[in-house]
Amino acid sequence: MKTDDLVTMLANGVAPVPRHAASRRMTWAVAVGLPLSLVILFAEYGLRRDLVEVMFWPMFWFKLLFPACIAVAGFVMLQRLARPGVPVGSAWWAAVLPAVGVWLLATVAWLGAPADARMPMLMGQTWKTCALSICLIGLPVFVAAIVALRSLAPTRPALAGAAAGALAGGIGGSVYALHCMELAAPFLAVWYVGGIVLAIAIGAVAGPRLLRW
Repeated sequence: MKTDDLVTMLANGVAPVPRHAASRRMTWAVAVGLPLSLVILFAEYGLRRDLVEVMFWPMFWFKLLFPACIAVAGFVMLQRLARPGVPVGSAWWAAVLPAVGVWLLATVAWLGAPADARMPMLMGQTWKTCALSICLIGLPVFVAAIVALRSLAPTRPALAGAAAGALAGGIGGSVYALHCMELAAPFLAVWYVGGIVLAIAIGAVAGPRLLRW
């Protein structure tokens, strides 16, 4: 068979990809994964008992929203990485800036605290379980994102896996905040950011294996 004939045969019946296909599938991934993350929260952790009271505290909203901002950046990156040749652009910075913000706040809190109060602020009561809990709660979102990516065309699987980890870790951090009693900025800077970074690292390592064409 001649090359021109082969190309013509392969091109027959090819339909254009629907517009916003990547956005729709990533939205589907969040719509499927987020409820399952909430199931893990309620089944394994539960809501903090004073949730209504702490909703009036600015630090609670900071703890809830900075992981959510990372998740939004991960969502944007996934839409772009799911399509060949689309640059990620400034979305990486959108994922980094919330972490930088919490680290700046933690530095101010650390320097302003008495020496004997610093380690309790950093370690809290749940440092042993925080990062892993964020990854566990974000796991359904990560799996759903990988499934969605496999139906698209990511050509940079390590980066796509890392972005899926950012989405999952950010959502995991926000959902876990509904249970977590810790509010000190140094704790959030180390253990919340650490949990999200762990999810990103897992995604970067797993991406080339899970997204292989």
